[in-house]
Amino acid sequence: MTAEGAIVVRPVAEGDHDAWARLYRGYRDFYGKPHSDAVYATVWGWLRDPQHETRGLVAERDGELLGIGHFRRFARPIDGAYGIYLDDLFTAPEARGAGAGSAILHRLAEIARDEDATVVRWITAESNATARSLYDRVAKQTPWVTYDLGPAAG
Repeated sequence: MTAEGAIVVRPVAEGDHDAWARLYRGYRDFYGKPHSDAVYATVWGWLRDPQHETRGLVAERDGELLGIGHFRRFARPIDGAYGIYLDDLFTAPEARGAGAGSAILHRLAEIARDEDATVVRWITAESNATARSLYDRVAKQTPWVTYDLGPAAG
Protein backbone atom coordinates (compact mmCIF):
# COMPACT_ATOMS: atom_id res chain seq x y z
CA MET A 1 0.00 0.00 0.00
CA THR A 2 1.24 3.47 -0.88
CA ALA A 3 0.85 6.49 1.33
CA GLU A 4 -1.66 9.03 0.09
CA GLY A 5 0.11 11.80 -1.78
CA ALA A 6 3.25 9.71 -2.41
CA ILE A 7 4.72 9.61 -5.90
CA VAL A 8 4.94 6.10 -7.31
CA VAL A 9 7.05 5.28 -10.37
CA ARG A 10 6.04 2.19 -12.30
CA PRO A 11 6.14 0.78 -15.84
CA VAL A 12 3.63 2.26 -18.25
CA ALA A 13 0.45 0.15 -18.44
CA GLU A 14 -2.31 -0.27 -21.02
CA GLY A 15 -4.74 1.86 -19.02
CA ASP A 16 -2.30 4.79 -19.06
CA HIS A 17 -2.76 5.55 -22.75
CA ASP A 18 -4.81 8.75 -22.53
CA ALA A 19 -2.83 10.31 -19.69
CA TRP A 20 0.45 9.22 -21.29
CA ALA A 21 -0.62 10.76 -24.62
CA ARG A 22 -1.44 14.07 -22.89
CA LEU A 23 2.01 14.15 -21.27
CA TYR A 24 3.79 13.05 -24.44
CA ARG A 25 2.01 15.78 -26.40
CA GLY A 26 3.22 18.28 -23.79
CA TYR A 27 6.76 16.97 -24.21
CA ARG A 28 6.60 17.35 -27.98
CA ASP A 29 5.09 20.84 -27.60
CA PHE A 30 7.98 21.82 -25.33
CA TYR A 31 10.48 20.88 -28.05
CA GLY A 32 8.40 22.40 -30.86
CA LYS A 33 7.57 19.09 -32.52
CA PRO A 34 4.36 18.94 -34.57
CA HIS A 35 1.52 16.75 -33.42
CA SER A 36 1.46 13.44 -35.26
CA ASP A 37 -1.00 10.64 -34.62
CA ALA A 38 1.44 8.29 -36.39
CA VAL A 39 4.26 9.15 -33.97
CA TYR A 40 1.99 8.73 -30.93
CA ALA A 41 0.77 5.36 -32.19
CA THR A 42 4.31 4.20 -32.98
CA VAL A 43 5.78 5.17 -29.62
CA TRP A 44 2.80 3.76 -27.70
CA GLY A 45 3.21 0.51 -29.67
CA TRP A 46 6.89 0.37 -28.73
CA LEU A 47 6.07 0.91 -25.05
CA ARG A 48 3.50 -1.88 -25.09
CA ASP A 49 5.73 -4.34 -27.00
CA PRO A 50 7.86 -6.35 -24.54
CA GLN A 51 10.24 -7.23 -27.40
CA HIS A 52 10.97 -3.59 -28.29
CA GLU A 53 14.01 -1.89 -26.78
CA THR A 54 12.07 1.21 -25.70
CA ARG A 55 10.51 1.03 -22.26
CA GLY A 56 8.42 3.52 -20.36
CA LEU A 57 7.91 4.66 -16.81
CA VAL A 58 5.21 6.85 -15.37
CA ALA A 59 5.19 8.83 -12.16
CA GLU A 60 1.79 8.98 -10.52
CA ARG A 61 0.29 10.40 -7.37
CA ASP A 62 -3.12 9.31 -6.15
CA GLY A 63 -3.90 7.76 -9.55
CA GLU A 64 -2.93 10.85 -11.60
CA LEU A 65 0.01 10.64 -13.99
CA LEU A 66 2.45 13.48 -13.36
CA GLY A 67 5.36 12.47 -15.55
CA ILE A 68 6.73 10.07 -18.12
CA GLY A 69 10.15 8.66 -18.94
CA HIS A 70 11.12 6.64 -22.03
CA PHE A 71 14.38 4.72 -21.87
CA ARG A 72 16.40 1.83 -23.33
CA ARG A 73 19.59 -0.13 -22.77
CA PHE A 74 22.59 0.66 -24.90
CA ALA A 75 25.92 -1.08 -25.41
CA ARG A 76 29.09 0.66 -24.21
CA PRO A 77 31.85 -1.11 -26.17
CA ILE A 78 34.59 1.12 -24.71
CA ASP A 79 33.78 -0.35 -21.28
CA GLY A 80 32.45 -3.74 -22.36
CA ALA A 81 29.27 -2.85 -20.50
CA TYR A 82 25.73 -1.56 -20.85
CA GLY A 83 24.10 1.72 -19.95
CA ILE A 84 20.56 3.03 -19.68
CA TYR A 85 19.69 5.84 -22.07
CA LEU A 86 16.87 8.17 -21.08
CA ASP A 87 15.33 9.39 -24.31
CA ASP A 88 12.45 11.45 -22.96
CA LEU A 89 11.57 12.83 -19.52
CA PHE A 90 8.59 15.10 -19.03
CA THR A 91 6.64 16.31 -16.04
CA ALA A 92 3.28 18.04 -16.35
CA PRO A 93 3.82 21.80 -15.90
CA GLU A 94 1.37 21.92 -13.00
CA ALA A 95 3.33 19.17 -11.21
CA ARG A 96 6.83 20.61 -11.61
CA GLY A 97 8.73 20.74 -8.35
CA ALA A 98 6.59 17.97 -6.84
CA GLY A 99 9.30 15.33 -7.24
CA ALA A 100 8.04 13.34 -10.25
CA GLY A 101 11.14 13.96 -12.37
CA SER A 102 13.55 13.10 -9.59
CA ALA A 103 11.48 10.01 -8.74
CA ILE A 104 11.77 8.78 -12.35
CA LEU A 105 15.53 9.41 -12.33
CA HIS A 106 15.87 7.57 -9.01
CA ARG A 107 13.95 4.61 -10.44
CA LEU A 108 16.21 4.59 -13.51
CA ALA A 109 19.25 4.45 -11.21
CA GLU A 110 17.65 1.43 -9.52
CA ILE A 111 17.01 -0.21 -12.90
CA ALA A 112 20.64 0.43 -13.87
CA ARG A 113 21.76 -1.25 -10.65
CA ASP A 114 19.41 -4.20 -11.12
CA GLU A 115 20.42 -4.70 -14.77
CA ASP A 116 24.16 -4.24 -14.17
CA ALA A 117 24.27 -1.07 -16.27
CA THR A 118 27.17 1.27 -15.56
CA VAL A 119 25.44 4.60 -16.21
CA VAL A 120 22.12 6.35 -16.85
CA ARG A 121 22.72 8.91 -19.60
CA TRP A 122 20.60 11.57 -21.28
CA ILE A 123 20.80 14.87 -23.13
CA THR A 124 18.74 18.00 -22.78
CA ALA A 125 18.56 21.37 -24.46
CA GLU A 126 21.08 23.84 -23.10
CA SER A 127 18.22 26.31 -22.64
CA ASN A 128 16.12 23.89 -20.54
CA ALA A 129 16.91 25.65 -17.25
CA THR A 130 14.09 24.08 -15.25
CA ALA A 131 15.12 20.51 -16.04
CA ARG A 132 18.81 21.33 -15.75
CA SER A 133 18.34 22.59 -12.20
CA LEU A 134 17.15 19.06 -11.30
CA TYR A 135 19.80 17.32 -13.39
CA ASP A 136 22.58 19.38 -11.82
CA ARG A 137 21.44 18.19 -8.38
CA VAL A 138 21.25 14.48 -9.17
CA ALA A 139 23.80 13.82 -11.92
CA LYS A 140 27.12 14.93 -13.32
CA GLN A 141 27.20 16.97 -16.53
CA THR A 142 29.59 15.47 -19.07
CA PRO A 143 32.07 17.31 -21.30
CA TRP A 144 30.82 15.52 -24.43
CA VAL A 145 29.46 17.45 -27.40
CA THR A 146 26.55 15.91 -29.33
CA TYR A 147 26.34 15.72 -33.14
CA ASP A 148 23.56 14.59 -35.49
CA LEU A 149 24.32 13.14 -38.94
CA GLY A 150 21.42 12.71 -41.33
CA PRO A 151 20.97 9.68 -43.58
CA ALA A 152 22.88 9.57 -46.87
CA ALA A 153 21.06 10.75 -49.96
CA GLY A 154 19.48 7.95 -51.92
